[in-house]
Amino acid sequence: MKLTILGGGGFRVPLVYGALLGDQAEGRVLRVTLYDTDADRLTAVARVLDEQARGVPDAPAVVATTELDQALRGADFVFSAIRVGGLAGRAADERVALDLGVLGQETVGAGGIAYGLRTVPVAVDLARRIARLAPHAWTINFTNPAGLVTEAMSRHLGDRVIGICDSPVGLGRRIARVLGADPDRAWIDYAGLNHLGWVRGLYVDGRDELPRLLADPALLGSFEEGRLFGAELLRSLGAIPNEYLHYYYFNRESVRSYQEAERTRGAFLRDQQERFYARMRHPGTPALSTWDHTRAEREATYMAENRDVAGAGEREESDLESGGYEQVALALMRAVARNERTSLILNVRNRTALSVLDADAVVEVPCLVDANGAHPVAVSPLPYHAVGLVTAVKAVERAVLEAAESGSRTAAVQAFALHPLVDSVAVARRLVDGYTEAHPQLAYLEKP
Repeated sequence: MKLTILGGGGFRVPLVYGALLGDQAEGRVLRVTLYDTDADRLTAVARVLDEQARGVPDAPAVVATTELDQALRGADFVFSAIRVGGLAGRAADERVALDLGVLGQETVGAGGIAYGLRTVPVAVDLARRIARLAPHAWTINFTNPAGLVTEAMSRHLGDRVIGICDSPVGLGRRIARVLGADPDRAWIDYAGLNHLGWVRGLYVDGRDELPRLLADPALLGSFEEGRLFGAELLRSLGAIPNEYLHYYYFNRESVRSYQEAERTRGAFLRDQQERFYARMRHPGTPALSTWDHTRAEREATYMAENRDVAGAGEREESDLESGGYEQVALALMRAVARNERTSLILNVRNRTALSVLDADAVVEVPCLVDANGAHPVAVSPLPYHAVGLVTAVKAVERAVLEAAESGSRTAAVQAFALHPLVDSVAVARRLVDGYTEAHPQLAYLEKP
């Protein structure tokens, strides 16, 4: 099989390739094509992959190219992990929002909307090209905001585009371990949108073990989300929220913490990765160890401001293991290519899974996956507090899609104004002004 990675010069690509190296089964990926618009970044990542493959028999061949059509032709799977505007764009998203007193995180609130407005037009163009040049390929989307971008691409690729995220998988695995259960045997009752979902149950041999966790303050304080949200809130919700809901439940505290930080997360990553890619321009730099060290620093500082707000302290070793988006991607490819049926939490078109949303809305729910793709499992209705957030944020996503399709500045303002973490038309207008000034990619929006 041939896998094409869009955004092939991205920092996390070696995670995907590392997962492929461990797959020696028949029908595995034999060729990986890296596509990126930045030739220097492609070269750097290709060097890391070359060191990863040393000593591994039959390692997938790696080809790097800056020609998109060449990369897509003949692909069986397309992995999309692009970042329109780069990390400098993310840092600008955060700063414009924080200067107006609202959250600028890259997938939540104003920052997520700005990122979506930049990314959707590019993602739609990619989807059209995939449909034309690789119509039988399956597209796996990790590009953020993952749910929004997957929905945009699904309008051209249908169910052949599937969004993935490591957050719900990592959350489920942490809960299972705390309860002494095998994560691979547990069924996670999870529902919502990308970065806006809740674990409502964790079933082992047909028994829901989550009530036992919620009733035990010591267990709740033993893993990251328990420390982040606090036992009292979790018991009142009767569920364990995705970590990104901390921005909603503790919004004012999060904004203040980000405003007081020495630099934003985006600025930290921008500076860190600039150093990494600069070092990689020197032929003598040990590629894999340099990448590994940079990745460890990145993971250890993840959501540091939120942990400060909660008084949760440094990340513990057990919290550093994510759900492994590369493992989710590999499991998804195996299930589709080999009909190795499995269950995964994915971003797919809703159909009838969540009754409060229409059939074409992309949601994040458990799915059964086989050779015919991902099939969302109907889940129990969301409680009203979750319905309010899910429907409000889906309305925001639809306004972003309208703005990206029509160039309507009014729709862009509406997207910001409707978001629960902005909640001001006046601020929404100023955000649109600030972002269109900061990002040339938003020149498609109507002039005021």
